Amino acid sequence: MTVSVHHIVVDAHDLPGLARFWADALRWRVLSEREREVVIGPDLLAPVGICFMPAEEEKRVKNRLHLDLTCTADEREAEIERLLALGARRADVGQTGEETWTVLADPEDNEFCVVRPKSTLTG
Repeated sequence: MTVSVHHIVVDAHDLPGLARFWADALRWRVLSEREREVVIGPDLLAPVGICFMPAEEEKRVKNRLHLDLTCTADEREAEIERLLALGARRADVGQTGEETWTVLADPEDNEFCVVRPKSTLTG
């Protein structure tokens, strides 16, 4: 048997709040909500979900791991605006301004990027 990714785990102070942000951002839903664990995903049978677990300490540095989100090229700016309206904010992690992605942070300052579609990477 081979291993596979089951959940991406995110430490959070406000588990339900951060889970709702990401569920709305990804157009997923909350699958399970307990006092010390909230799980979101597209549905119960999806191979991968995101699990939010309690964090004691404050976030201090740039994430070592982050999510890259994508959509069609013509929807990209509208999706960025939608994410900002949900509670994301623009984040500076040392970009030069020449990047083809946009760096945002969720309500607990976890950075993520909105990148161009893979189909635009060739050629």
